[in-house]
Amino acid sequence: MLDITLCVRVDVDALIAAQNDMGVCDAIEQNAPAGKPAAMSAPHLPKVAGIDSTVPAPTHTPAPMPPVPAAPPAAGAVLQDRLAGWVSDLTTLHELTERLIRTGSLDDALDELLRAGAALAGARRGMVVLEPPRDPARDSSPLEDDRGPALAKGLGLTHSDLGHIETVPRGATAYGRILDGRCCGPSGVPEPVAHPDLLGDDSLHPLHREVAVRLGYAASYTVPLATAESGTLGAAVWFYDEPAAPVERQCHLVGLYMRYATEHLARLLELERARATVATVAEELLPSRLPRVPGVQLAARHVPGRNGGGDWYDALPLPEGALGLAVGSVSGCGPSALAAMGRLRASLRAYAVMEGEDPVAVLSDLELLLRLTEPARTATALFAYAEPAARKIVLAGAGHTPPLVIGERRTEFVETSLSAPLGMLACWEAPSVELSPQPGETVLLYTDGLLRRTGDAMDRAFARLQSAAASVPRALRDDPAAIADHVLRTLLPEGRGRTSGGTDGGEDIVLLAARFD
Repeated sequence: MLDITLCVRVDVDALIAAQNDMGVCDAIEQNAPAGKPAAMSAPHLPKVAGIDSTVPAPTHTPAPMPPVPAAPPAAGAVLQDRLAGWVSDLTTLHELTERLIRTGSLDDALDELLRAGAALAGARRGMVVLEPPRDPARDSSPLEDDRGPALAKGLGLTHSDLGHIETVPRGATAYGRILDGRCCGPSGVPEPVAHPDLLGDDSLHPLHREVAVRLGYAASYTVPLATAESGTLGAAVWFYDEPAAPVERQCHLVGLYMRYATEHLARLLELERARATVATVAEELLPSRLPRVPGVQLAARHVPGRNGGGDWYDALPLPEGALGLAVGSVSGCGPSALAAMGRLRASLRAYAVMEGEDPVAVLSDLELLLRLTEPARTATALFAYAEPAARKIVLAGAGHTPPLVIGERRTEFVETSLSAPLGMLACWEAPSVELSPQPGETVLLYTDGLLRRTGDAMDRAFARLQSAAASVPRALRDDPAAIADHVLRTLLPEGRGRTSGGTDGGEDIVLLAARFD
């Protein structure tokens, strides 16, 4: 590096000296006295012993000189260009990994991986197959295959195109051989596989050739999603319309990106497994079925949140044909919130059997239990004592959202008294409210997660909930399950508040609908 710097400095100094000499000559010519020819003011060559120093003009035109070849670029310029290319590649790689790390779900991460990989590899279409190893601690089913279910996503490929690719025998594809562990390198990690000319490969499987012709790709580049720490999670394939292959620089960038993506996907997979476990536990803590009580129809919906909240509902038959309805939400998230939710629900059932006709007493006992056993936790709850035969409901709430009455002539919230959540005050107390639903009306109980998932302010979320309930078609008003589904679809359309898997956002959603005959 020192020699290159010295050479560049010497060349620059010589260039400056030459420019200074040319400037001096130009200045002499410009400052020559007026009226004197330029020859008089030009420097005279010395005369040597009778030899005239003037050079006679040639009697013929000299032949043109051959062009001087361009000087090769200096070593410093080559090094600067190379460094600039490296900086540009690292900047691009940093931007792509930053976009990847901001994804919070497997679907979003795989979509981002396909787009970034296509940009780095110079391809237009691609496919990723995620097939992580089966977790023996969570899945003890006696299956011969030690891998979990595969998930395939495409870029520039339809579901039909992906189906055509999946018809090719697994062992005849590069991604299949990678997932089967038949492309491992010296380190035990699978290596990328390039097919620069698929149609010109005589060893290509006939069905693979047919699919390539049908979909219009002539080359592919397959990269494993694998590291020594995470194992082989899957593989990504990018397709080229013409025979081609990524250059060494592109292969290097794709390899760096895929190693980082593998670690990120491994974290997301572990998170998805934990969420699935929490959701399973939550479902087991909620009622497995709703009771059948004459004079009322019941339906419930539970949409678990991404963080595993503690929202719950309950419906239990009580003496003399009465019915107890309850919804609640425990503060916090994760396994501890689920455990607290299970304890509160079980305790409320016991209190409801003993003194269910007085909802205020039920919530007071529940508040005392929470304050003694869970001093650092709060909860909201609403308990309603319903007599379907008399179409009468007595309810009390502790910091909970008001019920919504849905009928032919009205869609309005029940005016409940303002009260604090359980565990907030030394002694909880709030008056009860009596409600008389008309025949055919539905009383909808819900948790505040339904409002928070909208992303709007609470007053606007309440207005949207009332509008969604009022827009229930007349043909669906006799079915409480259809009413609950309509409210969910209207208030939280696909892509807002929920993903295709139904578990997006940190808040749980609980709806309990009771339609009175």
